Amino acid sequence: MGGRAMAGKNGLMNPIIAGRLARCRRVMAEKGVPAYLITSHMDSFYLSGFTGEDSALLVTPKAVHVISDGRFDETIDHEIPWAKKHLRKGLLTDEIANVCRKLKLDRVAVQQEGMTVATHAKLRSLTKPVRLTGAPSIALEMRRCKDETELSVMNRAIRIAEEAFSATRRSIRVGQTEREIAARLEFEMRNRGADAQAFDTIIAVDGNASRPHARAGDRRVKKGSAILFDWGARVGFYHSDLTRVLFVSKIQPRLGKVYEVVLNAQLAAIQAIRPGERMCDVDAVARDFIGKAGYGDRFGHGLGHGLGLDVHEAPSLSWRSKERLTAGMVVTVEPGIYLPGVGGVRIEDDVLVTADGCRVLSRLAKDLKGSVL
Repeated sequence: MGGRAMAGKNGLMNPIIAGRLARCRRVMAEKGVPAYLITSHMDSFYLSGFTGEDSALLVTPKAVHVISDGRFDETIDHEIPWAKKHLRKGLLTDEIANVCRKLKLDRVAVQQEGMTVATHAKLRSLTKPVRLTGAPSIALEMRRCKDETELSVMNRAIRIAEEAFSATRRSIRVGQTEREIAARLEFEMRNRGADAQAFDTIIAVDGNASRPHARAGDRRVKKGSAILFDWGARVGFYHSDLTRVLFVSKIQPRLGKVYEVVLNAQLAAIQAIRPGERMCDVDAVARDFIGKAGYGDRFGHGLGHGLGLDVHEAPSLSWRSKERLTAGMVVTVEPGIYLPGVGGVRIEDDVLVTADGCRVLSRLAKDLKGSVL
């Protein structure tokens, strides 16, 4: 399900979307939500298949109303011809208010995530006497576990990212800048069918890699350099997210030791992933391993995060979360150790929680010797 073939045959609703809307409406009924206003682009896509931005979806027990503008008139007819279309000429908030009044709704539950206080206040004043209330996170909760069609698209995003990395790896030369390597990697992903990179590609050479979210710049590759790659591909709105470290010609002894610690911490954490395990307990497996190796204060971020329509989405695989893993979740597992002035090592894979454990979806090699160019 990549967003390009969501409408069913003869304009009928795609069965996947029909199933999601049925689940959504069941939760709405259980939570006492008479009408559900969705303003999140990705939640709207998930529940309808509509790809247009700057729009809203209003789900009622009997219909789905899409509120958009003339740019997406034809797109709506192509992607969701079964929805009731409302095209605005003014502001989105004005048209949402018009639709609510036309439908004579008494109460509308509004997504609280992603809407500013100012927008909510304006919408509340425009929709009177319709009463606005905060909506439970229905779509976000549904998105936590991926179905087979989602996994198929995500696997393609992973394969594209991996193939692009392998091609880029072969092109690396002493003297190249981080920015040049990032551009090559992004080109290789696009050339293999990615719609875009999943996020700003991180290429961090030597000391720049001590910053987990370093920006690719003009630092050049030298003989003996360590290069951290954090990249992903976006395919049909779904993302992959991977991290590897490569060594140019030789392994720096200090970073080689750190690499082995990070790799073994990651492997131990992956082995601990299974349904029912608490997020914080899986995080603790990697964190305790790194701490016992003497680098506990050099691993400052969570172990990983949910992955799907957003690069960072629920759940949070970190010490902060006591939520339990569920079959169908896709999470990243990415422990790291960062040494200011020296560099950093992070190894990241995308992992599916299965009924009896987990399956690592990414396949790139990560042994230390194989990481030398």
